[in-house]
Amino acid sequence: MSDSFFRLPLAALLAGATGIGFAPLFVRLSEVGPSMTAAYRVLFALPLLWAWLNIEQRGAEASPRPATAKDFAGLAVCGLFFVADLALWHWSLHMTTVANSTLLANFAPIFVAIAARLILGERYTRGFVLGMILALAGAVMLVGRSLQFNTQHLWGDALSLVTAVFYAGYLLSVKLLRSRWSVATIMAWSGLVSAPGFAVVGWLSGERMLPVAAHGWLLLVLLALICHVAGQCLIAFGLGHLPASFSAVSLLWQPVVAALLGWAFLREPLGLLQVAGGIVILVGIAVAGGLWPGQPAKPR
Repeated sequence: MSDSFFRLPLAALLAGATGIGFAPLFVRLSEVGPSMTAAYRVLFALPLLWAWLNIEQRGAEASPRPATAKDFAGLAVCGLFFVADLALWHWSLHMTTVANSTLLANFAPIFVAIAARLILGERYTRGFVLGMILALAGAVMLVGRSLQFNTQHLWGDALSLVTAVFYAGYLLSVKLLRSRWSVATIMAWSGLVSAPGFAVVGWLSGERMLPVAAHGWLLLVLLALICHVAGQCLIAFGLGHLPASFSAVSLLWQPVVAALLGWAFLREPLGLLQVAGGIVILVGIAVAGGLWPGQPAKPR
């Protein structure tokens, strides 16, 4: 893969992972429930995404528009994968430890690698496999001593693994859609499904529906801008140019960012093991990317 095509999408992907790394902090501080927080995250992002799409459509080289039932179904499935991913992860947090849930949900690269091989025909070198193993080992180190595997958490742990499957489904759906649609098209149309989807989950879960103070609304606006408009859109751009499997491994940078923000703003301690885990994740990403063969996807 040529450096000129590799570096920019990789930088976008890591920048996007940094953006969504702020999500746990905003969810923790939010005055509404986690699913309603996600609903507002998408809802407040939609006006900007649709404005972006409209500007894009007026350009000299307007991107294709979805027109058939198959087109809309593909975009809707992407939005539903996003809803299932976050909703199941939030539910798993009530059934197991935060460390268990975070770790198991980030096993998505394994499922992406399997599906990308079967569906997209991606081929792997030993270097990529080594890099993925290193990155996952770093994730284990990152949560470290907080892990508690026992029968009491069995169902929560299982739900966290199911979360990883839906997270993998979301990444793969974005990858497939990017072969035809622009980032703005995918994010704007899929958001019309995911926003009400999250709201329904929040209502069924009995969550608080509205913030009680102005700063609560401000947190939701920041969440939409940083995590969705910036974070998810940059990830979607990167996925359009990079192999799905390597992209999934690179997104393991997100829990590193979340841990650093938890340490900085929530006074959550970081020990030597967690710091070493973050370094190992970075090494794993570098190994997986540096030894990846093949040609870059056609830019959009």
